[in-house]
Amino acid sequence: MIIDCHGHYTTSPKELQAYRDAQIAGLKDKSYKPAKAKLSISDEQIRASVEGAQLKQQRERGTDLTIFSPRAAGMGHHIGDATVSQYWAEICNDLVKRVCDQFPENFVGVCQLPQSPGVDPRNCVAELERCVKELNFIGCNLNPDPSGGYWKEPPLNDRWWYPVYEKMVELDVPAMVHVSNSCNPAVHYTGAHYINGDTTAFMQFITHGDQLFKDFPTLKFIIPHGGGAAPYHWGRYRGLALDLKKPLVKDYLLKNVFFDTCVYHQPGIDLLTKVIPADNILFASEMVGAVKGVDPETGFNFDDTKRYIDAAPISAADKKKIYEDNAFKVFPRLKAALAKNKKK
Repeated sequence: MIIDCHGHYTTSPKELQAYRDAQIAGLKDKSYKPAKAKLSISDEQIRASVEGAQLKQQRERGTDLTIFSPRAAGMGHHIGDATVSQYWAEICNDLVKRVCDQFPENFVGVCQLPQSPGVDPRNCVAELERCVKELNFIGCNLNPDPSGGYWKEPPLNDRWWYPVYEKMVELDVPAMVHVSNSCNPAVHYTGAHYINGDTTAFMQFITHGDQLFKDFPTLKFIIPHGGGAAPYHWGRYRGLALDLKKPLVKDYLLKNVFFDTCVYHQPGIDLLTKVIPADNILFASEMVGAVKGVDPETGFNFDDTKRYIDAAPISAADKKKIYEDNAFKVFPRLKAALAKNKKK
């Protein structure tokens, strides 16, 4: 089985965006009171939204299952207040659930959290629990920068985040560390903010990960987009860990931190698989997502990442870890979720 650990519902029906547009427009009125979404979206619309996109590309590229979450750039935690984020997260997660119900062999859900700048992360716990226990989801996306490019929250190693971590451990689910859109005009969202978020999270884990993972030894994070700058500057981070008198990265951080393969050229994947142990890499494409076009140098889509793994100079056993084994290890609920889907 080839499992893509990083897919987003980027093709949702237009009614979802209309609701979001109404939310944003309402914020201009001081008397605005957020309302829960009541959308009329048919099963046919849900099927059509993925048939010509994610499902089509699964078939064409030879992948089997996508771990699926709401559109990352659309999370927009910097927009509105905690109530706006709550209602927005709920409807986005509910629509992902409907995709998973329509195509139980192709999609398993991961949830968006109702984060909001300056709001205690305890505010996210109920939605995480709802998505895992009621919607059969197997993980969450955690935004380390709800301010949208201004980095106003404490670092991920701070105890401020511990209520979410406690619930993650209790539910036995990992988090993909994924920022959302950037409202800072100096920081492009997919080209800069995403990669900055990945790299910043990794450095935060280095600085105090020894204490964090001592407190939560089973806590698991996936750093997307190949880990940002981490694999390319692996020597820098190993050296910084030594300078900071921290344990060697390979001795503690790689027990809890994993990387995906959303790296859109062969040299990048070759470097990732050379620097990062195969046990810590999960296959991912982020399709249909940040980079949708065709690479003129190869004639294939940039985000057709299976081609890169197939061509990587690693053993068949390591490819199996990346394609399948590691997903079951990092997402302990995945096996049960698939079994539950098959019973429907």
